[in-house]
Amino acid sequence: MSTDDKNRAIAAAILPLVGGAENISSVAHCMTRLRLGLRDRSLVQDEALKALPSVMGVVEDDTYQIVLGPGTVARVTPEIEALVAAAPKPAHPADGLAAHSADDLAAQGAAIRSARKAKNATPFKLFLRRIANIFVPLIPALIGCGIIAGLNGLLINLGWLPGVTPALAAIASGFMALIAVFVGYNTAKEFGGTAILGGAVAAIIVFPGVAKIDAFGQTLSPGQGGVLGALGAAVLAVYVEKWCRRWVPEALDVLVTPTLTVLLSGLVTLFGLMFLAGEISTAIGEFANWLLAHAGAGAGFLLGGLFLPLVMLGLHQALIPIHTTLIEQQGYTVLLPILAMAGAGQVGAAMAVYLKLPRNGSIRRTIKSALPAGFLGVGEPLIYGVSLPLGRPFITACVGGAFGGGFIGLFSMLGNSVGSTAIGPSGWALFPLLDGNKGLGETIAIYAGGLLTGYLAGFVATYFWGFSKELLEEFNVETETAEAEVTVAAGTESPAREPEPAKV
Repeated sequence: MSTDDKNRAIAAAILPLVGGAENISSVAHCMTRLRLGLRDRSLVQDEALKALPSVMGVVEDDTYQIVLGPGTVARVTPEIEALVAAAPKPAHPADGLAAHSADDLAAQGAAIRSARKAKNATPFKLFLRRIANIFVPLIPALIGCGIIAGLNGLLINLGWLPGVTPALAAIASGFMALIAVFVGYNTAKEFGGTAILGGAVAAIIVFPGVAKIDAFGQTLSPGQGGVLGALGAAVLAVYVEKWCRRWVPEALDVLVTPTLTVLLSGLVTLFGLMFLAGEISTAIGEFANWLLAHAGAGAGFLLGGLFLPLVMLGLHQALIPIHTTLIEQQGYTVLLPILAMAGAGQVGAAMAVYLKLPRNGSIRRTIKSALPAGFLGVGEPLIYGVSLPLGRPFITACVGGAFGGGFIGLFSMLGNSVGSTAIGPSGWALFPLLDGNKGLGETIAIYAGGLLTGYLAGFVATYFWGFSKELLEEFNVETETAEAEVTVAAGTESPAREPEPAKV
């Protein structure tokens, strides 16, 4: 079966299990998830979806999210969109599907997910989700340009292809030079304004002619304020536009509203926001560098250990603009490699759980199926399918992340900064995006050392302290070993899948 046929088969298998094309109101995707807007949630067959061989799990948030993994989701989404556009009749849900092989953990994971969703519906966390919605669509371009920048740097260091490296530099840098425009566009769209007006106001920040303007006794610099300035300018543009819509007569709206929106927002951006956002951006960069240079081991330990709880609380989304600001300023973010150690601790903890529960075939199958994704930085199945429902293994996974983060932070104190040229990937998937202030070999070695430290610390902490006597007695028992077989639209058979994960 060709790759296109395989993706088409996956889409065809998913569609009837979410209520058919008529039940889908929107289709989108992020790094790992197919995000569907649904008209009737009750039509979804969760058990059947999670039994599909290509599905790592499902997550219910503001949209219904099906975890397919990096690469796969980008190829399956267009096939889903094509099927929805064709509007086929809803298919009947498949019958006789087997239950999960780890029912107890699945039930606990679902309860935790529901509780987390309710807690995350606060105004502050909804605001952070909006911020994430602005930056998440930019991640594919950040990754692509980041990898090209890394390749270009390698060629320059080796002295190879000198006639090609300027072209690669232009390709890698073009997006970052205009990232403020894209942030402004997405911000206006997210906050309910006209997207192109948000982009137009944000474009002022990167216009070379701002170097002729003085504000607060200083000459402005193109790009000053960066993504934070673009975000603020676009939000201001949305409010100005909405004000104009209320007061400008309809006959004049098409001329007056966009003019006033760009003019008023642009003046405030030039004579206020650019300077203010520039000062904030500079402070963020200086603080991150100072923190890791003077307290790197301790800071790395805390950041690596606390990142999974931050994810559970939904507060990790506040870090996205900070990552982007650091990439814009320095070419890489020094925070992401440290935070990625949380995933390493999770992998180590899962391997320890595998060894501690030799009689529980269902949980061991869950871990075996989820570990490859975990190594690549996709932690949903392991977190909500294994460690968090068990309790203690989640805490010991955080311990592993703390030691991994402390390892990388220690080298930052010694003058070896390790950063990532893009946000999104972690685990092994972060290797192509690594950069730093030393040679590439040293940077890769330090990051690899951090991963190994996280794996080992997570494993040891979980193996020796991750299980109470009662927990072992409860879960180290014989379980059903026969794997359920489910026929899907692609004509394949799939085993029962792991418990349902939640958004991380």
